[in-house]
Amino acid sequence: MRVLLITDWPRHEGGVETYISGLRDALRASGDEVQLLTSSAGSAAGGSADYVAYGTDRRAMQAILQIANPFAMAAVRGAARAMRADVAHVHMFALHLSPAILWALSDVPTVLSIADYKQVCPTNSKLLADGTLCSTPSGAICWRRGCVSLLHWLRDQPRYRLIDAWPRRVGRVLSCSRWMQEILERENIASEHLPLPVAMPDRAFERAPASNPAFLYCGRLAREKGLELLLRAFARLRPECPSATLRVVGDGPIRGPLEELAASLRLTHVVTFVGWRPPAEVERELSDAWALVAPSLWAEPLGLVAIEAVIRNVPVIASREGGLAETVDPGRTGLLFSNGDEDALLECLRSVATGSVFPSHVLDADAVRRIADRHDCGRHVEHLHHIYQSVRTPGVLPSRPSRADPARP
Repeated sequence: MRVLLITDWPRHEGGVETYISGLRDALRASGDEVQLLTSSAGSAAGGSADYVAYGTDRRAMQAILQIANPFAMAAVRGAARAMRADVAHVHMFALHLSPAILWALSDVPTVLSIADYKQVCPTNSKLLADGTLCSTPSGAICWRRGCVSLLHWLRDQPRYRLIDAWPRRVGRVLSCSRWMQEILERENIASEHLPLPVAMPDRAFERAPASNPAFLYCGRLAREKGLELLLRAFARLRPECPSATLRVVGDGPIRGPLEELAASLRLTHVVTFVGWRPPAEVERELSDAWALVAPSLWAEPLGLVAIEAVIRNVPVIASREGGLAETVDPGRTGLLFSNGDEDALLECLRSVATGSVFPSHVLDADAVRRIADRHDCGRHVEHLHHIYQSVRTPGVLPSRPSRADPARP
């Protein structure tokens, strides 16, 4: 099958980009002809994208291009024709490629995967200005509450008319988690949950917990990820556990302020900002960690790195609201705390550091196996082939993943 993968590929890469890189390899390994189209705003898949459309982070240009990017429309249309695509699988498009590329795919059966909140939230976070979770449908309330300016909201009206058209016009809509499926349902968007795959541990991977408590964060350095919360909680842990350390793997727009906060909390000698690392090096970072910490303020849509940690026998400390709770089973694969609750996060860190939970650094074997099965790459590709075939052949009853969650007993 000839598959055209399409995504923005922003400058600060995250879980979606990791997934797409792996998906391209897996589909090709299964015999499909796969090509990737991205914007030029980021690395364009490390320079490996087959087609690159102009995109920019300049706000003045984005005000126009985020409504309709003619360069992206031409690139998508040209790519689909050149490769004679049987199906287009679209992921993120709203930041750089623009929702108008839907019309460039009018002759191509299309699948839309949703792994963020942009479809239903102008800030893409469902997070209010005060850092609390938003449960209100988008609309004029977004500027009345100060989430976006009035000018931004007015600019978004034609943009969201195009964004809102996507679920109605594509063949299938896939959500990355049960959580996201429910969020979309609240906005009257029908979708089906397809568990995303993660890379299984490398044959050379060896779990070797450090001699002293070692905590790890992996991901984008952005406000909604809760790094300030983690640094403050970790500073409070230090007097009780002076040997504890924290490594921060990733990059993003608030790295500078985070390093300044760490210095003000006198943590520079125990908190290391590692920067972005490729997947193989992230696996090495996981090998000696006592726990991965995912302290998101927002309701994380899924949290791929948490899944990667659990299948490598690393406990995960994570915020409760969102997709992370589909991976973290308290006492078996990690600990959960209420989003934004610094005291509760501190208690989780203390429990791991003192050995009151996971003293042997081993997770529940059955829970780990179920999560690994749920996120198996071969199973994911098999489901996708059924989905691709269903949109190519209207009227054929599609094969859909079961709603049963194999990660729970």
